Amino acid sequence: MTRRVPFLTSSSPAVDDALRGVASTPYWLDDPGRPDPEPPLITGTRADLVVVGGGFTGLWTALRAKERDPDRDVLLLEGAWIGWAASGRNGGFVDASLTHGRSNGELHLPDEVDRLDALGLANLDGLQDDVARYGWACDFERTGGLSVATEAYQVDQLRAEPGFLDAAAVRAQVDSPTYLAGAWTPDDTALVNPARLCWELKRTCLELGVRIAEHTAVRGLSSDGRDVVLRTAGGDVRARRVALGTNVFPSLLQRYRWHTIPVYDYALVTEPLSTAQFDAIGWRNRQGIGDLGNRFHYYRRTTDDRVLFGGYDAVYHYGRRLSAEYDQNADSFRTLASHFQQTFPQLEGLRFTHAWGGAIDTCTRFFPFFGTGHGGRVAHVAGYTGLGVGMTRFAADVLLDLLARAEDGPTELTELDLVRTPPVPFPPEPIAWGGVEVTTRSLDHADRHEGQRNVWLRTLDRLGLGFDS
Repeated sequence: MTRRVPFLTSSSPAVDDALRGVASTPYWLDDPGRPDPEPPLITGTRADLVVVGGGFTGLWTALRAKERDPDRDVLLLEGAWIGWAASGRNGGFVDASLTHGRSNGELHLPDEVDRLDALGLANLDGLQDDVARYGWACDFERTGGLSVATEAYQVDQLRAEPGFLDAAAVRAQVDSPTYLAGAWTPDDTALVNPARLCWELKRTCLELGVRIAEHTAVRGLSSDGRDVVLRTAGGDVRARRVALGTNVFPSLLQRYRWHTIPVYDYALVTEPLSTAQFDAIGWRNRQGIGDLGNRFHYYRRTTDDRVLFGGYDAVYHYGRRLSAEYDQNADSFRTLASHFQQTFPQLEGLRFTHAWGGAIDTCTRFFPFFGTGHGGRVAHVAGYTGLGVGMTRFAADVLLDLLARAEDGPTELTELDLVRTPPVPFPPEPIAWGGVEVTTRSLDHADRHEGQRNVWLRTLDRLGLGFDS
């Protein structure tokens, strides 16, 4: 029998009460330990390597560059402050997958997926080693991931998976009446406080000699016969090599601007749960949880005994528009709150303290792509689609290998099909907006009709534009 989610209306008193008085600041960034920003650039300068973007991609690239060559002069430029965007306000899931799930990897890179899975696990192991080696206080936990079936047809999807749990076994791990089965994979997922990971990366970069300029937006990029030139309000920056980690923001290499669109994701965090409340739901092994819907939820415990609950909506605004006003979405918050209450009815009366959203970058294959420009002196990556916390470390090594290719030749990473093949770009408006709308409605229809994909979704699958995570 198919269980259909009985959505609560926006006027539900239980939902409205749970959301009353929530803070709009992302939970992770509402932290008095946030470091002061570094001074902005006020004059022109030169560097061996300039990294643009102060999120995970830029920070890992700067760090890995100094690890490879301590004498290299590395300058990181951030338009606002370190970790303020997607890197500091996501769910804190560190996933080993480089392809947004094995199924999605099989769909797009079937001949390479085994190799990519191995590289992804090695990358997660390396990240864990980095946390220990540098002594980062970022609440890193290698908890594993728990996938849960909330519809009868999804049980068969999990049955052949490692770590399969029937209904009784999964509810012994985490007790929700919505769970029909599950699969716990203990090695492929870690949890982290993403903002603190950003700040610890920043601290270590500075200790290794990386120069960081915050509130220094790059307004243009060009090259002459010798250098790449980056234009900022404080003056021109000249560099031998440039790595771009601007992700959801328009790429400084214009050829890649059509390859991504911004979609807005939303999350809630509860007040701390009491011992009795956790006794009611279990969750003693602290796994990160995700359900199997196309419009899926992700949720986790925090180290101060709250629950973060996010996902489901992925909102695109016409014209690829980015705006801080979109970070708040009352309808999405009500939807998440009602789904939380259906997932854990034992927690009746629990309130939320933080509600926020923000833009993530997605591409038509739903995992990152790479590119170069200006004769190989500039390297670019984007398209993480929400799984960038772990993948960014791997991407940093790819960027550095791409920038060194002219002198050092190709490497194992630069020869991967993942790196060599770009996704299909998105069309111009109004086609892009219409396509996203039809796809979102089709995915929602599939979730409500036993996963059956309609003609539109099957056509996207045939064109290699489908999503299966």
